[in-house]
Amino acid sequence: MRIGIDIGGTKTEAVLVADDGAVLETVRRPTGFGPQAVVESAVAVVAALAPAAGAAGVGSIGVGIPGAVDTATGRVSHALNLGVEQLELGAELGARLGTVVRVENDVNAAALGAFHLLEQPATASMAYLNLGTGLAAGLVLRGELWRGARGGAGEIGHILIDPSGPVDLDGQAGALEAMASGSGIARQWGRGAHNSVSAVLDAADAGEPEALQIRRRLFEGVANSVRILVLTVDVDLVVVGGGISTLGARVLDGVDAIFAEWSANSTFIESLALAERVRLLPSRAPVAALGAAHLGGI
Repeated sequence: MRIGIDIGGTKTEAVLVADDGAVLETVRRPTGFGPQAVVESAVAVVAALAPAAGAAGVGSIGVGIPGAVDTATGRVSHALNLGVEQLELGAELGARLGTVVRVENDVNAAALGAFHLLEQPATASMAYLNLGTGLAAGLVLRGELWRGARGGAGEIGHILIDPSGPVDLDGQAGALEAMASGSGIARQWGRGAHNSVSAVLDAADAGEPEALQIRRRLFEGVANSVRILVLTVDVDLVVVGGGISTLGARVLDGVDAIFAEWSANSTFIESLALAERVRLLPSRAPVAALGAAHLGGI
C-alpha cells in the first residue's frame, strides 16, 4: 500500500492507496504553522492511516507541498503560507516514519493525481491547470511527471500577455497569475470580499463596469493558459482544478466564448479544438494526495 499526503495552507489531507490504485481511506487534519508544526501535521495523518493499512503495511510515502521543492533531497523552500523558509522535509519525515519519503511540489503532485484519477492511458499527455490562490500548471507527458531542466516546467502564471494589464507581485504587468488567479482578482477588486472571484462574477452579472473588465480578464487569462499549454506541449487534455474551478460553468462558459472568438478569426486556432481538450476536475477529488501516493512509483 501507499500513502500520499497533501500539505496545504489550512489542512493536511492523506490517502491510503492500494496496489490497484483504489483509495482505501482518507484523513484530514489542520496544518500547523512553521517547519516543525508542518512535520507534525504529516506524522499525524500517517498515524491516523496506520490502522487501515494493517498487517500489509505501507510500501511508500509521498508528499505534495507548496513552495520550491528539491525532489532529489526532499528539501522545501519558500513555502511562505506554511511559515516555512527552509525545511528538510523528506529527511525529517523519513527519520520519524522509518521509510523513504518522496516530496514534490503540490501542483505537480496534483497533476499526477489527476492523470491517475481520470485513468489516462500510459501514452497520453495531460496538463493540470491549477486556478487557485495562484496560477500554475503541472505536466504529465506519456504517463511521466515532467519537471523541466530546473523544476520550472508549468510555471505559466509568470507569462506576460497584456502589457497594460494588472501588475503582479513580481512587479510585472499583465501576467496570467495577476489576471486569472484568486489573489490576482482580489488585488484587482480590492473590496475585501471573502470570495473575490464570486463577488466579481456576481457584480459583473449585475452590469458593474469594473467587474465586467475583471471578469473578461479572468476568462482571457484561463483561455490563454489553455492555449499556451496546447501550443507548447500539445497535450491531449487540460484538466482544470483549484478553487476557481469549483465555479464550473460560470467560468468555463466564458472561457469557451473566448475560444469561439479566436476560432472565428483563425482557422489554425479552430483546428486546435481547445474547448474539446478542457476537462473540469471532479469536485473535491483529493488529487494532490493521490498524486503524492504515486510518487513512490516514479
